[in-house]
Amino acid sequence: MEKFKNSDFGKCPRVACHGQSLLPSGQHDIAGQSTVALYCARCEDIYSPKSSRHACIDGAYFGSSFAHMFFLTYPNLQPTKTSRRYEPRIFGFRVHAGAALARWQQGQKEKLATRLINEGLDTGFEAEEERDQLEDDSEEDPGQAGDGIDQMFEGRGARR
Repeated sequence: MEKFKNSDFGKCPRVACHGQSLLPSGQHDIAGQSTVALYCARCEDIYSPKSSRHACIDGAYFGSSFAHMFFLTYPNLQPTKTSRRYEPRIFGFRVHAGAALARWQQGQKEKLATRLINEGLDTGFEAEEERDQLEDDSEEDPGQAGDGIDQMFEGRGARR
């Protein structure tokens, strides 16, 4: 209990945990499977220890249930869970969730296309790529009519 209070095993690296003390924990109960990990009760996540002295300690010595039994024994040391989530911002404005979703979907689409091409299957994405290439070419060519916005502003400037 004193080692937990003194943060002998370290503090949680997450900013939202405000330096919560960590407890040693094993990922497996069988010896030789993995080294000791550090458990944060506030964010309920495990971390690899920074100290090299922890690298030679087998995680099975503590077991996968040590941290949970510790807080059952000392419930007053159980930290409150954080309800605050990190919210990405650009210049103080929240990043729209749809933008992240669109990036994720595009990445998934590219992975699928690569996987299908590697299997030698027709993806159906080639026609879309050609269409995108034609759109890019038309944007670069100033002689194209486009959507008329440029002409609208050019016409306004000519009236003055």
